[in-house]
Amino acid sequence: MTLSVGIVGLPNAGKSTLFNALTSAGAQVGNYPFTTIEPNTGVVAVPDPRLARLAELFAPPKVIPATVTFNDIAGLVRGASRGEGLGNKFLGHIRECDAIALVVRAFEDGDVSHVEGGVDPLRDIDVIELELQLADLETVSKRLDRAEKTVRLQREKAVETIALLQRVRDHLDAGNSVRTMGLGPGERDQLRDLWLLTGTPLVVVVNVSDDQAASGGVPAAIATRAQQSGGEALAISARIESELAELEPADRDSFLADLGIEQPGLERLARLAFGLLQLNTFFTAGEKEVRAWELRRGLTAVDAAGSIHTDFAKGFIRAEVCDAADLLAAGSYLALREQGKQRLEGKDYVIRDGDVVHFRFNV
Repeated sequence: MTLSVGIVGLPNAGKSTLFNALTSAGAQVGNYPFTTIEPNTGVVAVPDPRLARLAELFAPPKVIPATVTFNDIAGLVRGASRGEGLGNKFLGHIRECDAIALVVRAFEDGDVSHVEGGVDPLRDIDVIELELQLADLETVSKRLDRAEKTVRLQREKAVETIALLQRVRDHLDAGNSVRTMGLGPGERDQLRDLWLLTGTPLVVVVNVSDDQAASGGVPAAIATRAQQSGGEALAISARIESELAELEPADRDSFLADLGIEQPGLERLARLAFGLLQLNTFFTAGEKEVRAWELRRGLTAVDAAGSIHTDFAKGFIRAEVCDAADLLAAGSYLALREQGKQRLEGKDYVIRDGDVVHFRFNV
């Protein structure tokens, strides 16, 4: 399963600096609009202390974390929904992502220009959300026009589809994002092929100064604005994170301590992105390999088996399941079984976060 987060924002908000720190991929950084034209892509490991402890227990030659792919997408400008800047090309790149990390600038720096003329993160959120809403409104309106024609041909479910599209259109027309509609699973499925931008999970990343980063908190007004859009907010100094990425692991803790920062912002962002995508982590663990796997919440053992290999799902017999905490406390599978804490589950078992699973299958 490839899960991706698009890093978006106005030009010079710090998107590429943040991306470089996340991935050490060396995306170009510059003080002018559209430094990034084609999206840069990097894969980021999701920090998980359970994986590290399982690796210590089994000491395998391979330890593989769960990952999230981040895409550094070109800066947005006013009028993007009408084709300004990179326009539809930019919006198309966002539609390919599972979640959006919206970077807004909250630091003052006379050497770094701002496309809107001054620093105002609330305005920047409004600008970007408006452009995404306008793009979605156009998409929904076109589909609604087609649906209203098909109802005259008396096709099945056309009336139900029209009612849903009208609700979405009116919600967008009132200046709201689709993610705040509280749609049910069936309704989301009906809208899935529209790839609505404002229906995509959102985290607002506030790019703050060094002093603001030490406080760790998101300004209340920005946190409230993110919630109004159906998202969450996180404060990070992209400059600090980029410096941190260049240090040796042994030096990072002391660097953070000197700045009064408890945890790297990028670790918090990776975890938050993982949560936004409604993911659980399950593990496979043994002497050859310890690995973390990402799986959508609510999916079953046979889905988990298929995410590893299609043959596992086709020939699924059963899953041997335990909780990572129980396995770590027991110290071995043998001791775990003696304690009666390893279960046999069928294909309909819903995978829980922290499950350690061994699949039995027959090809």
